[in-house]
Amino acid sequence: MVNSGLSIKLFDFQEQAVMKLIDLTSKVDSKQTIVMKAPTGSGKTIMLIDYIDTYLTNINDNTAFIWLCPGKGNLEEQSREKMMQFAPGRVTQNLFDALLNGFTPGSTTFINWELVTKRGNTAIRDSERKNLFDRIADAHRLDMDFIIIIDEEHSNNTAKAKTIIDAFASKHIVRVSATAIENKRYEFFEIDEVDVIGVGLITKALYVNEGIEDNIEITDDYDYLLELADKKRKAISDRYKEIDKNIRPLVLIQSPNGQPETIVAVEQKLESMGYSYDNGMVSKWMSEDKRDLPDNLTENDGIPVFLLMKQAISTGWDCPRAKILVKLREGMSESFEIQTIGRIRRMPEAKHYEDDLLDFCYVYTFDEKYKAGLLSEMDKAYETRRLFLKDKCKTFTLEKEMRDLDFNGLGEREVLNKIYDSLVDKYKLNTNTSDNKLRLKAEGYTFGDEIIGHALHGEFVRTSMIMESTSYYTTRKRVNTHKHGIELLHSVDAIKSTIGMTTAKVKTILERLFRKGGSKYKKLLSLETKEFYAFVINNEHLLKEEFREVTATMNQQINLVLSPKKSIFRIPEQDFYKYDPGVKNETDYLNNAYHEYTSGYATSVVRSTSEMLFEQYCETRDDIEWVYKNGDTGQQYFSIVYLDGLQNQWLFYADYIVMKKDGSVWIIETKGGEARGKDKNIDKQIENKFNAFKYYAKEHSLYWGFVRDKDNKLYINNTEFTRDISDEHWIALEEGF
Repeated sequence: MVNSGLSIKLFDFQEQAVMKLIDLTSKVDSKQTIVMKAPTGSGKTIMLIDYIDTYLTNINDNTAFIWLCPGKGNLEEQSREKMMQFAPGRVTQNLFDALLNGFTPGSTTFINWELVTKRGNTAIRDSERKNLFDRIADAHRLDMDFIIIIDEEHSNNTAKAKTIIDAFASKHIVRVSATAIENKRYEFFEIDEVDVIGVGLITKALYVNEGIEDNIEITDDYDYLLELADKKRKAISDRYKEIDKNIRPLVLIQSPNGQPETIVAVEQKLESMGYSYDNGMVSKWMSEDKRDLPDNLTENDGIPVFLLMKQAISTGWDCPRAKILVKLREGMSESFEIQTIGRIRRMPEAKHYEDDLLDFCYVYTFDEKYKAGLLSEMDKAYETRRLFLKDKCKTFTLEKEMRDLDFNGLGEREVLNKIYDSLVDKYKLNTNTSDNKLRLKAEGYTFGDEIIGHALHGEFVRTSMIMESTSYYTTRKRVNTHKHGIELLHSVDAIKSTIGMTTAKVKTILERLFRKGGSKYKKLLSLETKEFYAFVINNEHLLKEEFREVTATMNQQINLVLSPKKSIFRIPEQDFYKYDPGVKNETDYLNNAYHEYTSGYATSVVRSTSEMLFEQYCETRDDIEWVYKNGDTGQQYFSIVYLDGLQNQWLFYADYIVMKKDGSVWIIETKGGEARGKDKNIDKQIENKFNAFKYYAKEHSLYWGFVRDKDNKLYINNTEFTRDISDEHWIALEEGF
């Protein structure tokens, strides 16, 4: 190491990473942002401390470092304490020290993101102390350089965060994340997870669902997983004792949303196994409840052996004795963030024991979806930039519509009739429920009294391999109406989201259609209660699609019945737009409503093909005064109310408002067009939106049109809806606009 003043020796891969950071932040031709992908457990805090110390010693001591950490887990305090321990000669401070004393050369300021981005914070408000921006300006006047370190910034990706980062005008930004993706706009390098394994810092591999067999029949998810986890915990504990290690393995039990019924069920199961809060074997760490968290929780000989937690501690929390993770489902479609696995990959003594039982970590879950976590702005191909409205657009107003919450759509019986008619027509169903069952089974519907699940299994060296795995076992649970009522309601909730009715009403409709008993009116199946539970849960995705198709059927917009709320829309005086920094031959879009709007805001990275082509086309027209790109959702944007096939209200945000020089106002909605003879439109409600749009434009004497692309040309329709662009109602844009 070059003149390292650290009181700890780094591993070779850590030294190489530090030298890479030094090289990239000292070269004149380096890009401003450097991304280091560092696996959880690789010692990124130590590497960053050594980097700061080496940079200040050998490159430029007139530099102040800003170390930004996620708000959860007090990571900024942990990181600062480590720096004081391993680089005691360096000046460290927190945000409030900086507000009081300013930034000094050679200092490192540790800042919790939430202090500067959360609403209502006082850190950047004018006060008797100079605020953050004043202190930054003071440092700039002294010609001091800033380097920003952004630690696990995926958890704070907001416009306000960007404003603060921009204010530092730093020489370099070093972003560190376990889930970073290479981006050509930034310098990028990666620490190989295998190198971290090789020196013993993290487990040799992780095993998912060890002990689960294919087609296994399970009575209760929670009971089964907790029993497997405890069996493994005991085996690991016994092995530690055999080799004279005073280490108590910890089981993390993660319930993603911390639902009370889930937590109670887990607590009851653990108590029946002999583990409770009272005997100190169980602790809880939820955002609103930190029960019985001992000071030595993270020590290798900590007392609790089970910790109930939420997603909140997926980053910034180290507990090397944690060896097992039980991830519970509270719904049927939750995703499992890969970062959470990082909590159990560390080795308790930073070395391997050459014993697979101790050198592996273990995950038990019936979740089927794994994801890398919320990747930050650094991992996207675009930036977000703020633009300001031109003066000539500030007086423009338009009447916009909002939903009338007193309007309830069709009643339960009418919805039942529509869904019944749709299913009968689609699958040629009749009054013979046995025949209907055969027809639906032939179309992919699952029948029986078992809930079918899929459990990932296998041994994985690289954490990322989990997401790519296709190795699943089938699990089966005999329906227990007492135990599986919550699963049924979760599935009904998922289905109801497509039709905007209450859970109770949707459940009633499903029972009328498919469950034995009650009226035979509109009965398609006659399933026993257990079969009904399994049918709805197993076929949730198919039933959602059936209901969605019904809502997409053309509905005459019943404007005599529907009286949407009205208000005045004004174009926002400032707004944030996605920008493609990799744009080629950037040109100003002078017709846009905002200052400094360029072709970089209208590339294929940030716009659909039809949007991109439409904005390009508008720039070629000399009869356009301005073009405004509307937002997708939010009260500040222009909206129209439309009805779906069940007469539920939804808001529709048209893409563009165009003012022509003759004073005429056009409202344009762009949709996916055709490519290689295939329809690219994915909006099932396109016809309902078209009809609502047509009525609105007529009522307000506005010009309008739906615009779609075909073979890189644009076509407009504002007469009669048809999906086929070759139809006569779709005409070339230049002819109809």
